[in-house]
Amino acid sequence: MSPILAGVLQLIALIAALALAYRPLGDYMAAVYSSPKHLRIEKVIYRCIGANADAEMRWPAYLRGVLAFSVVGVLFLYLLQRLQGGMPLSLGFASISPDQAFNTAASFVSNTNWQSYSGEQAMGHVVQTAGLAVQNFVSAATGMAVAIALVRGFARSRTGDLGNFWADLVRGTVRVLIPIAVIGAVVLVACGAVQNFSGIHEVGQFMGGHQQTNGGAIASQEAIKELGTNGGGYFNANSSHPFENPNAFTNLFEIFLILVIPFALTRTFGKLVGNVKQGYAILATMGVIWLGFVALMMWTEFAHGGPALQAAGAAMEGKETRFGVGSSAIFSVSTTLTSTGAVDSFHSSFTAFGGGIQLLGMMLGELAPGGVGSGLYGMLVMAIIAVFIAGLMVGRTPEYLGKKIGTREIKLAACYILITPTLVLGFAAASMVLPDALGSMLNTKALGAGAHGFSEVLYAFTSGGNNNGSAFAGLNANTPWYNTTIGLAMLLGRFLPMVFVLALAGSLAEQQPVPETAGTLRTEKPLFAGLLVGTILIITGLTYFPALALGPLAEGLS
Repeated sequence: MSPILAGVLQLIALIAALALAYRPLGDYMAAVYSSPKHLRIEKVIYRCIGANADAEMRWPAYLRGVLAFSVVGVLFLYLLQRLQGGMPLSLGFASISPDQAFNTAASFVSNTNWQSYSGEQAMGHVVQTAGLAVQNFVSAATGMAVAIALVRGFARSRTGDLGNFWADLVRGTVRVLIPIAVIGAVVLVACGAVQNFSGIHEVGQFMGGHQQTNGGAIASQEAIKELGTNGGGYFNANSSHPFENPNAFTNLFEIFLILVIPFALTRTFGKLVGNVKQGYAILATMGVIWLGFVALMMWTEFAHGGPALQAAGAAMEGKETRFGVGSSAIFSVSTTLTSTGAVDSFHSSFTAFGGGIQLLGMMLGELAPGGVGSGLYGMLVMAIIAVFIAGLMVGRTPEYLGKKIGTREIKLAACYILITPTLVLGFAAASMVLPDALGSMLNTKALGAGAHGFSEVLYAFTSGGNNNGSAFAGLNANTPWYNTTIGLAMLLGRFLPMVFVLALAGSLAEQQPVPETAGTLRTEKPLFAGLLVGTILIITGLTYFPALALGPLAEGLS
């Protein structure tokens, strides 16, 4: 079987699996977030944290809950790393340095999972399980909670109440993430992924000699790492490591875990607003962009010119031969179009245009289908921009789902789409002129300065600011400058947009619905989906094209 045909067949199998899970999972999540009842274990958790899960919250109170919970998470994870050296099951590893501990705490709490360390050489079992794995669950549940709050803003009227953050957080964790993650971990273990608490031991190498390796609760962390669109690997090689991702089936299964909740949330959205066709329109927009990026990535990796690539049949450098170019292309696009930092191949070794596709996927705001929760609320903000543009074209006040999009709403939406580019381009520009930061780029392994060196820096801040977490990995980012600035980009890129999303949700929930008329834009139709795709691509292109032209485009055309 040719590599191209194998990649296409894997893509078809993946789409079929996602289609089968779409309706039942989407309906189930809609029931979870609209149920008036609490499970017994949930009631215990509410008593432990002192929360009244039945109290409705307006957007400022909901936001305070999000921020307070996240601040505690950052402090706890930071202290856990700083005290690692004196903990049991530390595997003899020393405590993490202050700047790297801050970077890692910010990374996992913000659902970014950027790693400036090698997991098997730095983190013991306690930090991996009680720290990093726990944040994989709750950071994903936080994103889902904010998305549901925005959906309630569209669904409710004449009230500022958006639900209860603590109830949404606990339900998302207990009823959605944990059950699916448990099933996913069992599947991975059955297929060969490692799950233990073994210490460090020496193993023989095929060509002679020995190396040290350790086990860990890898399969369980791998499942939630993908399901929660987190991406932090137990090992430095991430999902190309056979302990994390043993074979071609688990590779496809992990892609399925990455995509299943973000896509299914569009069904949840349609159910909660009382019009599933609206969910289908958002799904179609996400699907068109995702499929288009997969096709482009396969084309550039299979058809790239050059004697070596033509002899190999594709751009094989940096690809895991167990999976092949087609599967690696699907994995790469699926992770960079979601907030998943997982990699099963070396992104820096993709062709120049392939690296540009990865960058562009993150620069879109990771909307197609985006992160768990963040993809849905990002797409809904873009939908508001799209209906505003449509309203300007016909000269009438724009409406979306029966809510008028006025001055306040469009200002909040504009602030949402401007904050991340400001962080990414600002920090990247500073890194190109400050001597210490520039030195890391000039010393990039075997790459030096030039277009690819700039792409390394741009990729690092794009990944951090958009809460992705993957890296080109040729840049030495474990320096005080990069640990601190990327940490700030991750925190600001995660929580400032949430401020605008929740304020937007509160504004929408207070409105009285306006009746649909002959002039109302039909936002469940293919025409609107096409307008939404165009809006996303144009906004991103106008924002990032100059930076892309200096990096991957310049390298690809050279």
